[in-house]
Amino acid sequence: MKPTGITNRIRILRFEGGEMTQAELAERIGVTRQTVIAIEKGRYSPSLETAFRIARVFAVPLEQVFQYAGSADDEGTAP
Repeated sequence: MKPTGITNRIRILRFEGGEMTQAELAERIGVTRQTVIAIEKGRYSPSLETAFRIARVFAVPLEQVFQYAGSADDEGTAP
């Protein structure tokens, strides 16, 4: 499976938040543990709703959880 262009800090946030397990996070956001593993490893991009749920669990803005690793050419260009 090809990695996505989205990186994340989920593993870091899990450990900063009291060593939350992948299974605990999965239960709190309503997905399987395998889904959390795939998201953490960058092999799967979550839905927008799931991304917001993850950010809410850690009580941080979405941008502190996920970052888009697009090229510098993407910056400042409107769709």
